[in-house]
Amino acid sequence: MMSTSPLAPAEPGAPAADTRPSLTVLSGFWPSATYAVARTLLAADPALLLIRHDLSDLAAGTVHRIVRDGAGVLEDERITLAHGCVSCTLREDVLPTLARLARTQPHRDLLLMLPEVVEPEAVAAVCAHCLIDGAPITDLIRVDSYVTVVDAEHLLDGLASTDDLKSLGIAAAENDDRALADVVVRQIEYADTIVLWGESREGAYDTSRLSVLLERMAPWATQVRVHGDLVDAGTLTGQLRHTHRHRPETPGIFARGLQGYTLGAHEPESDCGVVSAVFRARRPFHPQRLHDVLEEVNAEIVRSRGHVWLASQPDTAIAWEFAGGGLAMGSLGHWLVSLPEDRWEYVEDQRRLAAALDWDPYYGDRHQHLVFIGLDIDSVDLHRTLAGCLLTDAELADGEETWRTYHDPFAGCFPLGAEELEDTATDTEGVRPA
Repeated sequence: MMSTSPLAPAEPGAPAADTRPSLTVLSGFWPSATYAVARTLLAADPALLLIRHDLSDLAAGTVHRIVRDGAGVLEDERITLAHGCVSCTLREDVLPTLARLARTQPHRDLLLMLPEVVEPEAVAAVCAHCLIDGAPITDLIRVDSYVTVVDAEHLLDGLASTDDLKSLGIAAAENDDRALADVVVRQIEYADTIVLWGESREGAYDTSRLSVLLERMAPWATQVRVHGDLVDAGTLTGQLRHTHRHRPETPGIFARGLQGYTLGAHEPESDCGVVSAVFRARRPFHPQRLHDVLEEVNAEIVRSRGHVWLASQPDTAIAWEFAGGGLAMGSLGHWLVSLPEDRWEYVEDQRRLAAALDWDPYYGDRHQHLVFIGLDIDSVDLHRTLAGCLLTDAELADGEETWRTYHDPFAGCFPLGAEELEDTATDTEGVRPA
């Protein structure tokens, strides 16, 4: 009879147990809800180490770090940085602190609670590319999950807000031009797990509507709803920790569509008033016709995202991002079909695979892929409007050389530098065409 004792030897060839401390990254724009989740997790596991950074004095080059467990505060320090910015804080203090705690207290898991203006993808990028004592942080810790907490009472207001962080006095750096809604949607979309905390002011139906909205915004994430005055700490811990949900190979939201990952769910029928519509096409947009409908297609939209192909700029994959009343567009680099074959080796394997699976003998990998999420929108009318912006058969027959001569309101907005031949995945900087 096989022994079930924990001291029984492992099966021959079985992989060694992962003894690295587990890291859960907790983000959210409403600190009271995010900290409530953190306190609940500490109540269930007093040995858990919670790391928080206060960035209120970041402009002066000072960061306030607090480390605590269920018994109380273990560290309370103010750190002076050479440069006051979020990326410097992540590189110069957050990662070294995680590494130090993992080395000195290797049997205690870590919970990193991000300041409200920090996007989790920035943390993931630092973990992937910055070394600690010559080695990646993942040699010391296992990133288990990125959890985003949203406050049901304030979520819709946040998504609809047209305020920017500077006007609110909470910008993360002097050049931080992000809008509040941009931060909220990016925290939601990068999450492996989303916690919908509390209830909407409008009641149970509206809370259900928020839940559906979150499912449409991040269909790849696991959603956890927490409401009521009493929270079961053990249950919430089981839902949020040691889930193994994080997949570091998954790209950020701008690259997902190009690399063949799900960009959104096509759910054109209303669910609690929420509609999610996916638009795809294999012919380019006419630049003037698209420009003329930008305001119309986003009029009732909470969130739209994806990438487009303009006839007048046939070499460039263009990112599309709408939130909080503002549309941002920017260069994602070259379409593969416009790259010399000897440069393809610099492109991510996943993108080359996705392009090969959907390759068109004439257009190559060029295509339109947009997702629109909103309340009570008409998906048929939206599709009709966008389809009307595509080139007609007669315009297609004119060919690329003619397309490049079209009047283009977007001219100069999405430059392709020579260096992008070696790096076709760039971020957008929020170009808002007039």
